[in-house]
Formats: sequence, C-alpha cells, structure tokens
Amino acid sequence: MTESDQLSSVPSDSVQKNLDSLQTQRDIEWAPDQLAEHLAYRQKLQNEADWSRVVKAGDVVAPFVLDEVDGGSVALADLVHTGPTVLIFFRFEGCPACNAAMPAYRDALAPELARLGAHLVAISPQVPERLVAIKRRLDLPFPVASDPDASLIRSLGIAFAPAPDEREERLRKSPDISAILGNGRWDLPYPTVVVIDQDYVVRFADAHPDWMVRTEIDAILDAVRSLP
Repeated sequence: MTESDQLSSVPSDSVQKNLDSLQTQRDIEWAPDQLAEHLAYRQKLQNEADWSRVVKAGDVVAPFVLDEVDGGSVALADLVHTGPTVLIFFRFEGCPACNAAMPAYRDALAPELARLGAHLVAISPQVPERLVAIKRRLDLPFPVASDPDASLIRSLGIAFAPAPDEREERLRKSPDISAILGNGRWDLPYPTVVVIDQDYVVRFADAHPDWMVRTEIDAILDAVRSLP
C-alpha cells in the first residue's frame, strides 16, 4: 500500500496535523539517509526561492481558463463574477503530502467557503487524465483543474524545476517528474493558496517551497471573511 493510499481517507480539520502524521510514518519507515536527503532538498527549495517573484497580496491575476479533470473548464472570470475565489496549488495526484493535505481542505474548508459564497479550485500541472485520480479517490466536491504548460503557476512565481544538469541526478534518486505529470515538463508548483476578490485582486497569498508545510484552514477562512 502506498503512502497516498494510506492517507487518502484520513479525515482531519488540520492540514498540518495530517502532514505531521505523514512525517511520523516516514520517520519510522525510511532509512536515515533517505530522511536526511528529503529534508535537505526541501530546505534547498526554501533557500533558493525567489520571493520577489512569488504572488503576493495586491497583485492582479489575469483571467485564465483551465481544463477541469471531469470535463469542461474552469474560467476565473466565471468564478469571480459570483464570489471570491480560493486557488489551492498542489503537485500531482500521487504526491503523498498532497493526499495528506487535501482531505482537510475537503472536510473543513470547502463547506465553510460554500457558506461564505466563495469558490474553491485545486490546480496542478499534471495532465487531466492522470490528475482526475485524486478527485475520485478523495471524493473532492470542488473543481480540480490542470495547468499542463505551467503557464499559470509560472505567472504567479510559484513554479520550480531542476536545472537541466540537475535532472540526471534527480532521476537517480526519484521518479521522472515529467513522466508523472504527463506533459514532458519538470515544473511543479510550491504548495500555495491564493485568495482572489471579485476584481481579480489577490487579497491573500501563502506559498511554501517546503511541500511538507501547507496553508492552514483558519488562515484561508480569515482572509475570505475579511473581504468587503
């Protein structure tokens, strides 16, 4: 049983609690050198992040249209026309940390956003035919959209990818991300939450290069509730 399978049905009202449970499981099951390498790479991403480019409050998000994994499309213009919009950017459907975090967003965030008249969309660069598995496995009640050319995540400054000379080393240590994503690209997003008002203005943005840290539900709800 994979880590994703083990965590896919774990209910929790805390994103970080789920992630901490995943880390505890790894501390038991992984070898010390594997744990150290995993931590070092996450710290490297944190240290190398160009925060001047990362989306922030006050930015304006250009309208976009993305394919939704069950068919149809997700258009930002349609969403903000009827309410504020929360975008959750995640890596890919088989990412264990994403599968640990998403149940909390499903159970504790989505219902409250609906009561507030706000929209929720989860976005990954993985192609729709592969990305759909997480929506079905976790029974997500909100749209899950694909950004396969990474144009949206790059425009928000939250994309990262190993340099060409680093890819061979990454392939020796971990699966081929371009094959997992199904788009021939290596771009992944920092796990990020963006709250956009009805004028396309970012009112809250929180990005985490260390993918074992994610935005908590209370912070998102506080941002939405503060909107006029």
